[in-house]
Order: sequence, then structure tokens, then C-alpha cells
Amino acid sequence: MRRRRPEKRRILPDPIYGDLEIAKFMNYLMMGGKKGASEQIFYGAMSSIQSRIKKEGVEIFKLAIKNTSPMLEVKTRRIGGANYQVPIEVSRNRQFFLASKWIINSARSHSGKSMSDRLASELISAANGEGGAVKKKEDTHRMAEANRAFAHFR
Repeated sequence: MRRRRPEKRRILPDPIYGDLEIAKFMNYLMMGGKKGASEQIFYGAMSSIQSRIKKEGVEIFKLAIKNTSPMLEVKTRRIGGANYQVPIEVSRNRQFFLASKWIINSARSHSGKSMSDRLASELISAANGEGGAVKKKEDTHRMAEANRAFAHFR
């Protein structure tokens, strides 16, 4: 029997923009507990976006998250000895988590430039509806669409 779910931890909004989503994104970006490094990368990416295209960095960030958030995903269910990929709707929190993870992984997979430059270019391309993170979202949707026949197993 499963016990109750742990309560959600409250995090503080980020110091510059005062936004919870940005603070969460920086936590996802963080490696090895180095929050200062993740803040430098993120704020560097924001100023890089500002200089490249004459728009507010946060605006681009919000649009990129919106464009890469999946509506559906597949979850494996075992029913009668067979495994089915059952499409399910994604909650708001998980949408943000997946979008952030895909953007960060896509930026990390490129090489050459600094991480803040890679993150900036990935955010810009995601805001324009292209790039690795958007492709990942489309693949996820395609997978859910292909398995729509198993939706009654929810």
C-alpha cells in the first residue's frame, strides 16, 4: 500500500525578475548544487536574447515554454499480460517540467559555445516554434496520437 504523497516544497521567486517559473527553471538547470552557476547561465542567456533580438528576455522565455509544453503524453500500462502505451493528459506542473527539461537538454546537446549562448539560441528557436525541444514535443504528441486506440485503458 502506498503512503500519502509528500507535500510540495515552496521555493522563493528569483531575485531579478521575481518570477517563480524562472526560479524553478534555474533549479532544473542547476548541476551539482551550483545555483550561482545556473543563475549566471540563465541571466547571461536573458541578456544575450535582449541583445540578439530587441525583445524582453522573459517574454521569449515564457513563449518558449508555452510552445514546448505538451498537452498529451503516453504512459505504459500493463493490462492482461500486454503492455499498452496509453495516452494521458499532462498536468500544468508536468507540462512546465517537461518543457524546461527538453529545452535544457537540447541546449546541452549542442557544443562549441558557452551554455548561456546555447540556452539563449534554444529559447529563441523554441519561441519561434522550431528547435530540438519543439521537435521533442511534436514527437510526444505524435506518439500519443498513434496510440489513441488505447485511450479507454486510462
